[in-house]
Amino acid sequence: MLKCRTVWRKLAPLARASSTLCRQNVKRTGLHNARLPAHVPTAHMATGPARGGGENQLYVLLVGATCLGGAIYTYRTVKGDQHRYEERIAEIESRPHRSTKEATTTVQMEAPDVPESEAQATPSPEESSPPAPDAETAAPSETTEPPQEPSPLSEPGPGEQTDPSPATEPAAAGSPAAEPSEPQADVTESAAGLDTAQPSLTLPSHAPYLLIGGGTASFAAARSIRARDPGARVLIVTDEPDLPYMRPPLSKELWFSDDPAVTDTLRFKQWNGKERSIYFQPPSFYITPEELSNAENGGVAVLTGKKVVHMDVRGNKVKLDDDTEISYDKCLIATGGVPRNLQVIDRAGEDVKQRTTLFRKIDDFRSLDKISRTIKSITIIGGGFLGSELACALGRRSHDSGLEVIQMFPEKGNMGKVLPEYLSNWTTEKVKTEGVKIISEALVKSVTCNEDQLEIKLKDGRLVKTDHVVAAVGLEPNVDLAKSAGLEVDSDFGGYRVNAELQARSNIWVAGDAACFYDIRLGRRRVEHHDHAVVSGRLAGENMTGANKPYWHQSMFWSDLGPDVGYEAIGIVDSSLPTVGVFAKATAKDTPKAATEKSGTGIRSESETEAVASSAVASPTPAPAVMHKDDYGKGVIFYLRDKVVVGIILWNVFNRMPIARKIIKDGEEHADLNEVAKLFNIHED
Repeated sequence: MLKCRTVWRKLAPLARASSTLCRQNVKRTGLHNARLPAHVPTAHMATGPARGGGENQLYVLLVGATCLGGAIYTYRTVKGDQHRYEERIAEIESRPHRSTKEATTTVQMEAPDVPESEAQATPSPEESSPPAPDAETAAPSETTEPPQEPSPLSEPGPGEQTDPSPATEPAAAGSPAAEPSEPQADVTESAAGLDTAQPSLTLPSHAPYLLIGGGTASFAAARSIRARDPGARVLIVTDEPDLPYMRPPLSKELWFSDDPAVTDTLRFKQWNGKERSIYFQPPSFYITPEELSNAENGGVAVLTGKKVVHMDVRGNKVKLDDDTEISYDKCLIATGGVPRNLQVIDRAGEDVKQRTTLFRKIDDFRSLDKISRTIKSITIIGGGFLGSELACALGRRSHDSGLEVIQMFPEKGNMGKVLPEYLSNWTTEKVKTEGVKIISEALVKSVTCNEDQLEIKLKDGRLVKTDHVVAAVGLEPNVDLAKSAGLEVDSDFGGYRVNAELQARSNIWVAGDAACFYDIRLGRRRVEHHDHAVVSGRLAGENMTGANKPYWHQSMFWSDLGPDVGYEAIGIVDSSLPTVGVFAKATAKDTPKAATEKSGTGIRSESETEAVASSAVASPTPAPAVMHKDDYGKGVIFYLRDKVVVGIILWNVFNRMPIARKIIKDGEEHADLNEVAKLFNIHED
C-alpha cells in the first residue's frame, strides 16, 4: 500500500498539470481570436487557430494514456504487494521461535503440573544460565551444525558431540533460539520434552556431484573433483557401512599381520615394514551428509548404509532404498561388482550357503578370519588371483593352527587362464609349499551338507569333505541401475558401455569395475583391478568438471603370493594367446618385500610417468627359443596378438611398468623380444 501512495503522489501532479495546461490553451486561443471563452462549446475546449487542434488532441491522449498506465501499474503493484504480504506472513508463521517462546512460557507457568522427574531435570532460568557458554563452545563455527544430544529415542550421528548432561539439548541449527540471548528457553524446552522442538538436520535433497558407490573409483573421482573445483560439494552414497577403503590388502597384507586385533583396527604392515590403514582417509577428512548443503567451502560427504535403487535420468534424481530422493547436477556410477557364485551352491540348501563365503568386503574378511580360526578344514574354489592369494594366506596360517587348506580349480594349474602353462605349473608348486593341498582339473558337480560337513562332489567322481567353502570364481559387474536409467549394458564384457570420456549420458559417467570402455589400442574392454579403478575414477572426476579428456591409460595390476613371489601385469594377459618369456636368475632384491622397501609404498599401481621409458629397439636377428627352467626367478612374459605385444607380465620385476606401458602403446612388431626384455634390466644383479 505504501508503494501505491508513492505512485499516486508522482502521477497526480502530472495529471493536474496536464489539465491546467489544456485550460490555459483554450483561454489563450479565445483571446487571440477576439472570442470569449464562454462562446467556446464545452465539447471543443481545445479550439484554437487553424491547424492548432492537433496539439490539443495530443494533450488529451497524453492525459488518457497516463491515467490508463497509472491504473494498470497501481493494479499490478497492489497485487504484488498482496502476494508478498501473504508470503511474509507465511514465513513469520513458520518460524519456530515464537512457538518456542510460547511453549517455554507455558512450561514455566505450569511448573506444578510437570512430573517430579522432569521438574528435577528442568533448571530454572538462574540455574540454566551458567551452561550457556558451554553450549556455545561445543557448537561448530558454523551455526548450521550444532551438536545434538543423545536421547533414548535417537543416537548421535557421525561427528556430533554429546554432553554428559541428559537434561539439556542445544537448539537446532538456524533458529533464533540458538543465539546467546535466549539459551534458557531452549534448555527448558528440551528438558520438558515438547513436540515443538526443532527437527534435526536432514539429508541433502540435492548434490551437485553425486557418486554412487563407495569404492576406490568413487574416492578417486571425489579427490579429482575437489582438486579442480575446490568449492565442490560431493556426496558419495554407498550400501556398505564403511568409509572408502582399498580392497587389495583384504586378500594380501592383512592376512600376514601379527596384530591379533587386525580385524578391528584394519591396520597392516606392508612388505616394506611400514604400517598404514586400509582406509584412504580418516573420518576427519569428510563432512557429514547433513552439513553438505551449507558447507561454505564444499567438501566430501559419505552416506553409508544406503543403496540407490532407482535412477531417473530425465529428472536428474535418484531414489534410495528408504524412498529418499536426491537430485544431482552430475552423477558418477561406480557400483563395482558382486562376487560370482557357483550355480551348484546357489541351488543348494541354506545349510550349504551358510557355510560358503563370497569374498569381497571388509565384513567378508572379518568373517573368514573368524571362521578360519574355529574350523579344521577350508576349501577355496577358484584358481585366479583372489583364490590363489587367499590360498597362500590361509596356508601360512595352517603351519601354526593345523588348518587344512584345499584349493581346487578347473585349470591344470594356478592362474591357468593368465599364465603360460609352464609358469602356471611352477606357481602351483609354489602354492603347495605354503601348505595348500591342490586339486586341479576339478569341476564341481554338487555341494551338500552331511553331519555338519560339506561334501563337494566332482564330475570325475572325486569327493572332498570340508568345513567351509570360499567361492572365488570371478566378479559380476553391478548394473542394477541400467534398467531404470535406460543405460546400455555390454553384452560381451558386461558393465555399462561408455565412450572415450567414460560418459554414459551427457551428465552421467561410469568408472571402475562397472565401466566397459573402448581402449584405443586393445579395443573394448572391462577391467577389474585397483589401478584401473584409481585412474578411471580420477579421469571421470576431471571430466565431470569439464576436462573432456579421453581414457588412454593402460592400467596395471599386481598379485603377490606372499612376500617372496609377486608379479605386475599390463594389457591383455590371456594364456590362450602366444607368449614369449625371457627369464633370468633372481637375487635377494627381486621380491615384493624388497621392491616395496625400495619404493616406500605397498600399493604398486597407477600414475607411473612415461618419462623414464625408453623406446624399444628391435634386433634384426630372429628371436631364439626360450629355455624354460624349473626355477623362474624373474623375467618378462610377452603376450602377442598378430605379432604385436598386447600384454606384459613382469615376474618378480618391479618398478618397470612405464617401460611396459610404452611398449604396448607403441603397438609395434618386434623381431627379437630378447632385445626388448633388456629394457627391463632383468640381467642385472
